[in-house]
Amino acid sequence: MAKDRKTETDAPSGFWAQYLQQSVRPLASLAFVLPLMVVYEVGVLVLGPEAIRNGADVVMRQLLDLSGFGQYFLLPVATCIILLAWHHVRREPWRFSPRVLPVMFAESIAWGLLLFAVHCVMSAFSEDIFAAVAAQSQTADKLAKLVAFCGAGLYEEFLFRLVLLSAAMGLIHLAGGTPRATAIVAVVVTSVIFSAAHYKPFMPYGEPLLLYSFVFRFLAGVFFAVLYLRRGFGIAAGTHAFYDVITQLF
Repeated sequence: MAKDRKTETDAPSGFWAQYLQQSVRPLASLAFVLPLMVVYEVGVLVLGPEAIRNGADVVMRQLLDLSGFGQYFLLPVATCIILLAWHHVRREPWRFSPRVLPVMFAESIAWGLLLFAVHCVMSAFSEDIFAAVAAQSQTADKLAKLVAFCGAGLYEEFLFRLVLLSAAMGLIHLAGGTPRATAIVAVVVTSVIFSAAHYKPFMPYGEPLLLYSFVFRFLAGVFFAVLYLRRGFGIAAGTHAFYDVITQLF
């Protein structure tokens, strides 16, 4: 249900209260993820054959091509339009403080470090958990990997959280699910799909299926979904991108 438009008298006092309110707005999310979009889209064009395209990007472009919309920049333009439309539907004020953007960056780093800690704990129980990822990343140029991480943070969160999670919640709600049950079932189902999309049995260019890494990616999907629901699209996308970067640094 759309929110009632907030008035100035409704605005919370104090920077942190305002940050928590403004940082979840789709308009702030759009401003926050624009650098990821620019780095990825321009980077792919500049790198050419050396570029690593994100799987979610490839899938969505293929769907657009099948629908007769093959223009290269249509996907990023559509992403911007959807976020702006979402902001309009929520009836949020068309403004936010620029000061929230660096704090959103810091928050994304903090959440990314938390997920990386879970990664390290689970890796201690299985040396093979990310063997395929490590082998693939060693053959790729560092710049190409950085560009790919920006695409993963942006387009995987766009596809699996903004589109699929929102659609699943809407369908389950229409089927009579309570708000709590709707959120739980939608998060679990879309997190399974998110994990499965990384493997060859489900995607032609995926990795070999390993149970332990599948479980971790499922948990990561739950983590990103909860972030999306509680902290907004921008934080989820930024956390995803930063986590991908830090896994290649350590």
